Amino acid sequence: MGFFTQTGKQDSSGPEVLPPLTRDRIESALKSKDWSYQIDSDGDIGGIWDDNQFYFFLAGEQKEIFFLRACWHHSLSIEQRTEARAVIDEWHMERLWPKGYTRVNDEGRVRIFSDLVVDFEHGLSDNQLLQTIICGITTSIQLFDHLAVHFKKD
Repeated sequence: MGFFTQTGKQDSSGPEVLPPLTRDRIESALKSKDWSYQIDSDGDIGGIWDDNQFYFFLAGEQKEIFFLRACWHHSLSIEQRTEARAVIDEWHMERLWPKGYTRVNDEGRVRIFSDLVVDFEHGLSDNQLLQTIICGITTSIQLFDHLAVHFKKD
């Protein structure tokens, strides 16, 4: 008996085959909600929610990995980086996603990013894709709102 089989139940129809993740499906999901987005010069899908920049990428050998990256529209001084990391670490202790982190830009300002990465090697339904996009956007905004309260940003 296999690890994932149910005792006493035989299904000869085989497993359901779900369609693969594609860039077109990401666009279709965004269109289904009438959300505004753009395609940049590299062909990447991006949009703005609550003034924060979001990008949707495909990664992996088969482009099966959904990768959402967001950037908080505020920046912090370099002196606030340690504090920002502590706030993000606190976030990670209480929540599963998104992953948050800091980067220093060319002007010496600290930018905060969030990532949500999901492997859809075995395909996914349209509802799963839309739910993942909504999850990535809303939880990233929640992280950014948490930072805004902490750093008293409007």
